[in-house]
Amino acid sequence: MATNEKNIMLRSYLFAGGLFLFAAAIVFKLVTLQTTEGTTYRDMADATNEKMFTIDPARGNLYADDGSLLATSVAKYEIHFDANIVKESLFTDHVEALADSLGAMLGKPASHYLLLLEKARKNRNGYQLIARNLGYSEYLRIKSFPIFKEGKIKGGFIPEFKTVREHPLGKIAERTVGSERLNENGKYVPVGLEGAFGDYLRGTAGKRLKQRIQNGKWKPIGQENIIEPKDGYDVVSTINVGIQDIAHHALLKQLEKYNADHGCAVVMEVSTGEIKAISNLGRNKEGKYYERLNYAVGESHEPGSTFKLMSMVAALEDKVVDTNTVLDTEKGRWRVYDRVVKDSKIGGYGQVTASKGFEVSSNVALAKIVYNGYQNQPEKFVERLMSMGLHQDLELPIKGEGQPIIRYPGDKGWSGISLAWMSFGYEVSMTPMQTLAFYNAIANDGEMIRPRLIKEVRELNNTIHTFDKEIINPSICSEATLGKVQHMLKNVVETKHGTGRGLYTPYFSMAGKTGTCQKNYAPKDEEHFAYISSFAGYFPADNPKYSCIVVIHDPDKSVGYYGADVSGPVFKSIAHKVFASSPVKDALPLQGEDENLEKAFGNFYDHSNKEYATLPNVKGMSGMDAIALLENLGLKVVVKGNGKVKKQSVAKGTALTKVDQVVLELL
Repeated sequence: MATNEKNIMLRSYLFAGGLFLFAAAIVFKLVTLQTTEGTTYRDMADATNEKMFTIDPARGNLYADDGSLLATSVAKYEIHFDANIVKESLFTDHVEALADSLGAMLGKPASHYLLLLEKARKNRNGYQLIARNLGYSEYLRIKSFPIFKEGKIKGGFIPEFKTVREHPLGKIAERTVGSERLNENGKYVPVGLEGAFGDYLRGTAGKRLKQRIQNGKWKPIGQENIIEPKDGYDVVSTINVGIQDIAHHALLKQLEKYNADHGCAVVMEVSTGEIKAISNLGRNKEGKYYERLNYAVGESHEPGSTFKLMSMVAALEDKVVDTNTVLDTEKGRWRVYDRVVKDSKIGGYGQVTASKGFEVSSNVALAKIVYNGYQNQPEKFVERLMSMGLHQDLELPIKGEGQPIIRYPGDKGWSGISLAWMSFGYEVSMTPMQTLAFYNAIANDGEMIRPRLIKEVRELNNTIHTFDKEIINPSICSEATLGKVQHMLKNVVETKHGTGRGLYTPYFSMAGKTGTCQKNYAPKDEEHFAYISSFAGYFPADNPKYSCIVVIHDPDKSVGYYGADVSGPVFKSIAHKVFASSPVKDALPLQGEDENLEKAFGNFYDHSNKEYATLPNVKGMSGMDAIALLENLGLKVVVKGNGKVKKQSVAKGTALTKVDQVVLELL
């Protein structure tokens, strides 16, 4: 009996001791959680419920040369409502008025918003979505509504905004304006001017703390940001909105006429290298044209006959030929080894001088000049081309510049026919922008300038950095050679035998070179050949102000494919319109062949040079013509719509002294 009592007592002591040890362990764990491990768990809980978010800065504006916007950041607001924080009396007295205001502004019935607000109140929703994508003026309006006007603390009004990039010009110059985005690896993907100057434009991001609430949503904590974002700088480009519009529509019209695959047009200011317009249009599956790729900068291809200028400069500099050297074009066919150089004119051009051979764009004449002049020293020809920088890219800030190709004797692909074929633009490769830079150098008395797309960087009204012209080569050739090729380029347009004679106009002179290049060699039948049509030059021919290149790929051969027919008219249209916007009389005795274009331009030329004391009638005129005419009179012009002028806000005959601004409605 005593033994049993002892066993019972022992078990009781053991049980009590175990309970004591268990309780001690719990106390120890509680103390540990409160002291050492507590901080860790609290941090984990906070990390789960609180998170630091990035605040995107306002990206800087991208401007045209006259201050017009090419790209800008627009604030878009998202409005939420904290239904928990509003006092019952405030909510009850004003919820219907708030619903009415929301319905009137956002387009849904007031009953919809009343139900939404009451449901949020009932469910104690602290982050009810009210509206998305509101502009700044809409944000100010909704901020003044009943309840919301009490702010975040009393009225539960929670606004958040993000910046959205908008292009006021729409699809015009879209590829040149470009974009900049982060890829999946966190690296910027630069496109066009937006990408090239992203370091200036993008600014510095800020930070803001938010708290997780129901349904996985996040709500800002406090009124202030942890780190305020720093907005980006503004960038002023060299693009001229008027010239860009002219180039875009002239190129588009011709692409549609010839059902071409794609094309580009670039206008450059001769003395500064500033790019005033760059249009790149490609066709989609539906046959519509849009800014698909930057062909002018990125597409390196055989230039064809526009390269004959480079060949002629080299030959004149090395004195292997003179402009009066007589050449036999061999009835338009001349054999070099196992290949035959062909002229587009069947039967050839007979006996021609070197200058006339260039002006009529004889492949045989140029091939004879280069092949006969350099066959014993082919490296001399290539080295002359390289001395003019034709083997180097332009180091443009826009990413993706195509690489020029100038082969050297002994390189892969060099053969016995290379000299002859290089002379007229085959077995070499250049981008349209690289070709234009060379033509611009001829217009600029031999000084080659790097094409420039940016003028300055600004912060508000303060200039942070300016970009001046950069000289690539102060003199690509001698003055004697320069004078000779300038005369030949002028004759291409002015003389009756010149391939660019269709560009004749009685109002001002132009100079340039046509180019027609076959772009595929595989098909044995001509039905499947494809072509590149181009025209490069400058205007006016004397004291030139602008250089320009137009390149069109794969025009419909049944309509036409020669550079003079396909690309030449685009050059002419651009030159006409640009000249009309700042007319300077040029009395060269030229004759035009496009009667409709000449007549239309003649009428506009008369208008633009007429002395006006009163406002003219511009109804029925094209929008660009009307803008140019009125701006030349010193008036500010506001345009609505596209097409021809349907209505002008100020009546014709009103004294110009009483007019500051004219609004034109186009249709």
